[in-house]
Amino acid sequence: MAWFKRTEKGIQTPTEDKKDVPKGLWYKSPTGKIIDAEELEKNFYVSPEDGYHVRIGSKEYFAILFDDNEFEELDANITSKDPLKFVDTKKYNDRLKDAMDKTKLKDAVRTAVGKSKGKDLVVCCMDFAFIGGSMGSVVGEKIARGIDHAIKNKLPFVMISKSGGARMMEAAMSLMQMAKTSAKLAQLAEAGLPYISLCTDPTTGGTTASYAMLGDINISEPGALIGFAGPRVVKDTTGKELPEGFQTAEFLLEHGFLDFITHRKNLKDKINQYIDLIQNQPIR
Repeated sequence: MAWFKRTEKGIQTPTEDKKDVPKGLWYKSPTGKIIDAEELEKNFYVSPEDGYHVRIGSKEYFAILFDDNEFEELDANITSKDPLKFVDTKKYNDRLKDAMDKTKLKDAVRTAVGKSKGKDLVVCCMDFAFIGGSMGSVVGEKIARGIDHAIKNKLPFVMISKSGGARMMEAAMSLMQMAKTSAKLAQLAEAGLPYISLCTDPTTGGTTASYAMLGDINISEPGALIGFAGPRVVKDTTGKELPEGFQTAEFLLEHGFLDFITHRKNLKDKINQYIDLIQNQPIR
């Protein structure tokens, strides 16, 4: 019965009996396109009407890349300390605890080894939900250990970056991870093993200035924000007007900073094709 007729007849529904639409059933992209949440998942978390790639984390990327979503997580229980006793609007230890409780993650990166298209592969994937995917000592250590595992077992290495940059609560120790991870990648190169770097939205700051742009092949998803400093800082530093979209994946591809942009549904195939090419194997 229409609401105006219900009112006339004195029919009212008690508040506790009203049915609300459960949250999470629909997703609205930035361009206003609406998609059923289940359909979005089936479409690799990409809006089918506008191609918008929704931000996802390690759980979803592992499901995309590993055969049957089967993998072994490495160094799963490493957690950050607070050697500086850092306090901003809250204590760093409290911020870490809140992030762990909210995300059910230990830190901003997870490392796993498993089969992708039948071949073993080491994948490190960042989670933006954990303090903005910030790079602290645990992130650097887990990436370094992931590279060590790849070298020891002669496996290709994939890094999926999604980060706001260095974690300010760890100050210089956070910045040291740039050198640490870069040195480990040099060892991976010396061992003759492939390194594929996937830059997703967003990849910024010290992450971009280190491991994210050091791949044998640097790839990205459509529309990803990739840069070092923000547009205002770049403009103030250079004293020049910035071209439109200068920190998008498409702009970086055009200017030679990326080798390829791939739709998420093709990600598994593309990564394995590049690995085969680097290792001079027949393309599968």
